Amino acid sequence: MADAVTFSFSDTIAGYVTRFDSGARLLRLKTSDGREFDVSLAGDPSAELVRNLDEPYIDASGHIDEMLSPGRFLFAYGVHYPERGGSFDAKRLVFLGRGSEDYRFEEPSWWIKQIESLADFYKRAQFGDGPVDFTEYRTEIRLGGDKTASHVQETDTISRLVYGMASAYLLTGKDEYLEVAERGTEYLRKHMRVVDSEEDVVFWYHGISVDGDSERKLFTSEFSDDYDAIPMYEQIYALAGPIQTYRVTGDVRIKNDADATIRLFDKFFFDPEQGGYYSHIDPILFSADHESLGENAERKNWNSVGDHAPAYLINLYLATGDQKYADFLEYTFDTIADKFPDYKNSPFVQERFFRDWSHDTAHSWQQNRAVVGHNLKIAWNLMRMNSLKAKPEYEQLAKKIGEIMPAVGSDVQRGGWYDVVERVKEGDQEAYRFAWHDRKAWWQQEQAILAYLILNGTVGGDANLREARQAQAFYNTFFLDHDEGAVYFNVLASGTPYLLGTERLKGSHSMSMYHSAELCYLSAVYNNLLINGREMDFHFQPDPTNLPDRVLRVSPDLLPAGSVRIASVEIDEKPYTDFDADALTVRLPDVQSRVKVKVRLRPVAKK
Repeated sequence: MADAVTFSFSDTIAGYVTRFDSGARLLRLKTSDGREFDVSLAGDPSAELVRNLDEPYIDASGHIDEMLSPGRFLFAYGVHYPERGGSFDAKRLVFLGRGSEDYRFEEPSWWIKQIESLADFYKRAQFGDGPVDFTEYRTEIRLGGDKTASHVQETDTISRLVYGMASAYLLTGKDEYLEVAERGTEYLRKHMRVVDSEEDVVFWYHGISVDGDSERKLFTSEFSDDYDAIPMYEQIYALAGPIQTYRVTGDVRIKNDADATIRLFDKFFFDPEQGGYYSHIDPILFSADHESLGENAERKNWNSVGDHAPAYLINLYLATGDQKYADFLEYTFDTIADKFPDYKNSPFVQERFFRDWSHDTAHSWQQNRAVVGHNLKIAWNLMRMNSLKAKPEYEQLAKKIGEIMPAVGSDVQRGGWYDVVERVKEGDQEAYRFAWHDRKAWWQQEQAILAYLILNGTVGGDANLREARQAQAFYNTFFLDHDEGAVYFNVLASGTPYLLGTERLKGSHSMSMYHSAELCYLSAVYNNLLINGREMDFHFQPDPTNLPDRVLRVSPDLLPAGSVRIASVEIDEKPYTDFDADALTVRLPDVQSRVKVKVRLRPVAKK
């Protein structure tokens, strides 16, 4: 197309320094896919170091020349002018560390400090300076933490907040976070839980609408995709926060709720003939094929099949070591490895299915489109499962996704990962088309970071480390809200925050504290224990009488066998020695009250 770009525009280039001419003020950057750009610094751009939440601005404008050493990765934001074949004038540079090989987000405490800041933001937003009273909880939270006029309390968003607070306690040992997690869990059990004694199951309301001292139960989903049905993913995520809390406290009531909810899945969502789990059931007959479900009748999808693992099932296994949960995990990942790949037709997995596992390519908004983050989420969780029970098909699929996705799902010029794209190209198209926009969502950056961190930490590879660093760099540079706190929902392709509609909120049906906290927790685990060989502390507060044989399981995630061991244990701030270092278990003292347990884990040097 003639005169395709004859106008100026602002944009971002993420690249590695190949050359810098100080006299000419000209910088050359090479993107991750090998393209080179000349960047003019003649306009005296500002420069800064990437900074964590709650850190002040760190100016590097006076150090630009000495920091532009070959091989350094950085972001350059500037203006493209359509003259002389195109020129790019930098206005802002962001460095990822002081040295050319330094990445600040690999500092031992980076992600721990970030989860503290997130927890403080959401605690303040929901409860202010007063007591932790979940009658004051609201699903919708504005950019700065203020509540909207909506008085709906959604079960899943409370659960996600609880997950974040429990994770913050695991990393910091701060009682205030555990208080929120436990009170939130109790609120869910009292207000959102339904015990069906006849069927011997538990299910969870979509939420409640609060009006003064009265509340109205919302039985079925109010969300447009799932309206007037009981979607599997809402039942799944109702367990996310309580189960993470269970890892800390060992409260057997939480485990009983989880077991009863799993019985719900097996009785009403499971397909015993074709396998897998249906995505929806109707609210009257609990049937997956009722006509009231419309296009959701007899459907299966990523959420109904795969989301069990990251949301609650891996954490339930970590807390108990129970073989039945390991078997459920194995069934889940066998199904994913068997049904989801579709590489004869697309570089993206298939995500939606009819009952017989034929592909549903006309469903609602998804059509024949790929959610980029779901591909990455599969790779991440396959490698977690592979540490529990290694299978060639798990590792092969995870590695394949890791190798394929950067070229089709990431932004190789600006950094970061896209949202929803068409699964196939039409006609002479050279790139996979965006479904609606080229914005980037916070949760999809999480999936990329965790996928490449665990790939690097388990199978190694410079390419996996490079992708992990680039994804962490984009997220920490552009998603952290240094003005109001917490993280943005979406940014534009260039990294500029997108602050319109529900995407300007810090709390919504889609956003609470879950993904941002999960990212902090597991990035700390993978960076420190798997990749950089650093010790980490984890905190628990169980009642020994709740745990079988008083055994507390302290593995932070499904990690390769023998990769970490217990270095030391403290109980109520005193050294304690009754633990199995290799099994990652602590036999608690025979007491009748809760104890505070601090466990230091040490990576085992790779041979």
